[in-house]
Amino acid sequence: METIQAYLERKHDELGLLNSCLRNPLRLPCPRSVDEVVKSKFQITAALRADHELRDWKATETAWSATASPASGPFEFSYDYQRADLEVRGPSFYQHETGRTVYTASGMAAISALLFASTRVFDGADILVMPGCYGETIELIERVVPRLRLVKLELPLGDALARAGSRKILLLDSCAPAGAFEAALRTDGAGLDLLIFDTTCFAGGSGRIRRVLSWARRRRLPVVMVRSHTKLDSLGAEYGRLGSAVFVGPGEGASICDRLAQDMRDAVRLLGGAALPAHFPPYVGTPAYWSLTRRRIAAILHNGRRTSRYFAATLAPLAAELHFTHGLYVTLRSSRPLDEASARQAAELMSRDLSEAGFPIRHAGSFGFDFAATEWFHEATTDRYRVRVAVPDLPTEVWDDLTAAIARWWREHEGSLAVPAPASQFDEDLTH
Repeated sequence: METIQAYLERKHDELGLLNSCLRNPLRLPCPRSVDEVVKSKFQITAALRADHELRDWKATETAWSATASPASGPFEFSYDYQRADLEVRGPSFYQHETGRTVYTASGMAAISALLFASTRVFDGADILVMPGCYGETIELIERVVPRLRLVKLELPLGDALARAGSRKILLLDSCAPAGAFEAALRTDGAGLDLLIFDTTCFAGGSGRIRRVLSWARRRRLPVVMVRSHTKLDSLGAEYGRLGSAVFVGPGEGASICDRLAQDMRDAVRLLGGAALPAHFPPYVGTPAYWSLTRRRIAAILHNGRRTSRYFAATLAPLAAELHFTHGLYVTLRSSRPLDEASARQAAELMSRDLSEAGFPIRHAGSFGFDFAATEWFHEATTDRYRVRVAVPDLPTEVWDDLTAAIARWWREHEGSLAVPAPASQFDEDLTH
């Protein structure tokens, strides 16, 4: 268990790393509260972005100045008009893995451009998605990339990944429940032609990333790792919208990755999804960065395990999914069905009430913060709406108190926020 004092000292180190990237660093006393940590972190990152604009004022969208040499900390950039040919030199966002990388303006821009590229290399392929796959990714495939046939897998997988005529792409998402994620890695994957691995919910140094890549290498399976860097890669400060695809192609898979990478670059250019240099955190890649990132992710995972145990003991059957493979958030259900509007309202009201009671919680649509974050959550494979509670990097004692407060609030209020529905639907919702 981390004490409040140890937590504040660790946060002072994080703020110090951010502060050291400013041209004129601020005087930073050790923070005295969680609120001070959050405010200072977002204020410093805003100052860093302003610094970038003032320093690189020649590096415009039209690349008008031949003397511009845009950079962000260890990252250096070269590009022509509107960054359609953006080249990035700098450290990897993955601690142990490197590969040919295409950067984009967001995580969704990365997966969108990659799927467009996949239709040229694997025209008419089946794209297999595991239970719990990110809802917007499924929506993207269904509505925008019809040349890939969406196949929603169910457990047990059986021979779903075996060779059966058509070419197969497996989309393995780090936001899947633990059981589904593990089930995929227990198969031999003999029928797969490509693995698209969304790593967004795993830290860049995660052992699970290494495990998946090892599984793919044994099968000589080409891999593309797609990622949103807005979540876990900026020390909880949401530095800027940034995504990427990293191509890892063993043996003959290298040629497939080369074709995908080139077609993806074309898709990024044509769709206008190129990354912004200003959105690359200037403090990435140093030993201090990796050390602080490991410690904050470890704290979140520790808090997440405590949350899962507590909610399982005190909120059943109102707890929905407590065992996502990433361990970064849990979801809550209502005794009556929720739609998007009622789930959003529940998340907002819970955060408002508990924040007014003095707890570090916000209604925010992301995770990996120094405060708890609540938001509506759509289970795409079951078409049910839940409320997501994103576990924060907080001292154990503070988070335990907030966990208990969330459970109390949910027991007292969840039924009054749901959409009216027939009694048969109430019973059906609680059985899943």
